[in-house]
Amino acid sequence: MGVATTADLEERAAREFEKFRRLTFRMFLLSMTALIVMPGMAMVQRYDEGALGVPLVAAAVVGLGVFLWFYTRLLRDWLHGRVDVRNIVYCGAGAGALSLMMLSHAMWLIVPIFWAATAAPLLRTRRRIALVILGTALWCTPLTLAVGDRPPRWYAEPAHWYAIPLAFGILTVSCAVVVFLNQYQMRMWDLHQEAHASRQAQARLAVTEERLRFSRDLHDLLGHSLSLIAVKSELAMRMAESDPARAHAEMADVRTAARGALREVRAAVRGYRAVELDAEISGVRAVLEAAGVRCETGPPPDLPPEVRSVLAWVIREGATNVIKHSEARHCRISLTLYGESVVLEMSNDGVRGPGGDAGSGLTGLAERVRIVGGELTAGRDGRDGFLLRVVIPLPAGDAAELAESGSPA
Repeated sequence: MGVATTADLEERAAREFEKFRRLTFRMFLLSMTALIVMPGMAMVQRYDEGALGVPLVAAAVVGLGVFLWFYTRLLRDWLHGRVDVRNIVYCGAGAGALSLMMLSHAMWLIVPIFWAATAAPLLRTRRRIALVILGTALWCTPLTLAVGDRPPRWYAEPAHWYAIPLAFGILTVSCAVVVFLNQYQMRMWDLHQEAHASRQAQARLAVTEERLRFSRDLHDLLGHSLSLIAVKSELAMRMAESDPARAHAEMADVRTAARGALREVRAAVRGYRAVELDAEISGVRAVLEAAGVRCETGPPPDLPPEVRSVLAWVIREGATNVIKHSEARHCRISLTLYGESVVLEMSNDGVRGPGGDAGSGLTGLAERVRIVGGELTAGRDGRDGFLLRVVIPLPAGDAAELAESGSPA
């Protein structure tokens, strides 16, 4: 299996976060259908009865559209971590104006309640939430009692005074329940944001800890060896004339210590350099997909660090050529072990022109590949395809080790 690089993890977390953001937004949009269907049905009913004229219906439709626009904008800002109080005020003003349509039908009560359910949780503090709930209930109480009455019965007949506190209490409880449910849904999004931020912080902390570990490893590995080399070199310089044989022996020790330090450093950075190829594949895939090219890749096998470094450069230059010299819609990158060699194939479609020129950077890549004993070929593949192929022989010891470990082919 391939190593999950930091770029892979960040890309995967960003995709999941954006997917949940879109899902949350669509859930709120789905609930907005009630704001269109219910008042719309009420308007059609009252219009058929002759209680509403065309000008009033047109004004109500325009007002509802403006309210929904501000409501959608309010949701988008919230999902992106912003809360603009002006949008809350504008949306509230629209809800207040539309609530006057309750005089024609009680179904319009849904508009101010919808606004309160969204605005109250965004204001965060309990005092502001309570003010929104009480203010909405206070505004809607007389309009609710006045539905269908000219003049309202509770105003003409003092015996019905109890209707006012009763209606106010019912509306307050209704608004509070809806606000609580909406607040719960918004809290789920807040928790998801906090989890995403926590993952990002953990990733940054992991990178920082890895850098500290790398610096400690280098210090522990090189500190003693370099001190030994410095002491023995100084001793050899002092004995160069008086005791050439001793000086020669000291310099031999210096050479042995230097080679030992070099082996230790190579062993230490082997794990770090092995990640370069994975990171390059992940970065190339992200760049190509951002450019509209569907990219297929697989986990690379475990390879010697010098081979991985060369292959990383080849993949980077190959991706550059795909973007610059083609109109590709599909790209495939494969790394396969064949016997004692590793084969990299990078193919794409959409080659421009008959020549399929992939750019002059391939010359430099061919030189890099030849340094490790490999061979690079590039040319047209089929009608409009291009194939970049690199074959690099593996050292005998590494090839045998890979064969025994069963690395993916």
